[in-house]
Amino acid sequence: MNTVAFPNRPPSNRPLAPQFTPSLTHYGCQDLNEDELQNSKVLSLLQAVLESWVDGIMILTDTGELVLANSCASRICDQLTQNLSRVPQQIWRCCQALIENQSKFIEDEIRTEDFGAIRVRASWLESNSGRQLHLFVALEDQHQTAEYRAKAEARRYGLTDRETQVWLLRRAGCTYKEIAAELFIAEDTVKKHIKSIHAKRDANEWLKK
Repeated sequence: MNTVAFPNRPPSNRPLAPQFTPSLTHYGCQDLNEDELQNSKVLSLLQAVLESWVDGIMILTDTGELVLANSCASRICDQLTQNLSRVPQQIWRCCQALIENQSKFIEDEIRTEDFGAIRVRASWLESNSGRQLHLFVALEDQHQTAEYRAKAEARRYGLTDRETQVWLLRRAGCTYKEIAAELFIAEDTVKKHIKSIHAKRDANEWLKK
């Protein structure tokens, strides 16, 4: 597998990527062919688009060579491997399964002790010519996704700062006891915060009706 270099950029905090079958047309490149995919101006445009996604996004050749990666993908790859010049084997195995099984789409999950679960979705990125020489790989950091959703819910429900801290930990799968230990508060206090959060959430849902 060819070596690749990843850009060193901070993770994005922008909205979640929409789910669709990727095509070069989605990037405003309706007339793009395979040769033009290597054009620096086109790559700059694609890089800018991919940076707007919270999910990690990579475009690879069918031989494993990196074409593009946004900052979130770079961060996830840095976490998965100590060799920053290579696509992590856990990700490439998913891509190989796509290629070998001649599938249109494949999904897998990488579990790590240090960074939690990473959902991998791989599919073919088709040009207008219909050729399938590039792979579109989406990497979802499920811990980051849960954190983003919890923060969005905190704003929507009008939670206090302490309730937001409790809700972030609860959304991350922590027990009441673990939340109490993390925030240095009593477990009964955690229960009161959770009760208040649910009351605000129910009130918000009622107002929508």
